[in-house]
Order: sequence, then C-alpha cells, then structure tokens
Amino acid sequence: MDRYSHVARALHWIMAILILFNLFLGFAHDALPREWKVMPVHKSIGLTVLALTVARIMWRFTRSAPPLPAEMPAWEKGAAHLTHFAFYAFMLVLPLTGWVMTSAGDRPLNWFFLFDVPKFAVAKGDAIVGISGEAHEVLGFVWVALLILHGLAAMRHHFILKDGVLRRMV
Repeated sequence: MDRYSHVARALHWIMAILILFNLFLGFAHDALPREWKVMPVHKSIGLTVLALTVARIMWRFTRSAPPLPAEMPAWEKGAAHLTHFAFYAFMLVLPLTGWVMTSAGDRPLNWFFLFDVPKFAVAKGDAIVGISGEAHEVLGFVWVALLILHGLAAMRHHFILKDGVLRRMV
C-alpha cells in the first residue's frame, strides 16, 4: 500500500492537533479564564502553523503523494485535490490575517513568551487590518466546516468504501 512519508504524516497530524486546538482557543477565548493567556498562546500556535505550513509545502513539492485508488471517480479525485488546496490556503491565510490584526494592536507579539516576532507596518484604521479581522473570523468558521467534511470523507473511505485512502495518512 502506498502511504505518505513519515515526515508528511508527522506534519499532518502535528498540524491537525495544533489547528484544532487553535480553532477551539479562537472561538472559546472569551469564555476561558483571562489568566490562562489564551490569546498569546493562540497567536503563537498560529505562527507555528504558518512556519510548519511553509515546511510542509516545501516537503510536498519534493515528494509525490501516493496515488488515489484507480476506481475513485474523477469528480471525487477533483474534490480531494480542491480540499487539500483549500487546506493549504487556510493554513497560510488564517495565520497571516491574525498576524496583520495583531500588528495593528498595542500588545506585543511573541512566540510562546520566548522571543518577540516583528509586526507588520499597519495601523488600526488601515483597510487591510479591517479586512484581515473579518477574514480571520469568517474563514475560521469556514475552516471548521471544511475540517468536518474532511473527517467525514476520511471515515466514509475507511468504513464504507474500505478503499485504503485513510491508511495512506496513518
């Protein structure tokens, strides 16, 4: 059976955990205790996802993905490729929009309280800041829907079609 490389699988699952946790923090931060410093952790995880995404893209360009089953319909292969492209876009755009929003604020941006991260040269009234804020929130909800769809598709392949698609990534 063709599988993704160990590196690709490790990046997938590490990033999956980080992204799911970060989506939770983003949606629940108002309800969580302030002393937990949720937003600095949320921002640090976002920056980590951004860095890992760049590494993952570089890795992916140097390695071929295992082939999808030959019997899979063309529309389904197209949907899989489109979904994966969307995931890469979300893994780049959401952290970047968060970084732009944070750059306009007066609080420092650091990585897990270890070192400061440079901010973009933007101010609160700039159009890009407003667009980033709206995009960050809306795309967070869209990403949750896409992740649910991805999980359901993986379960369909594993439990109903039994075609080995899920085993490529585990």
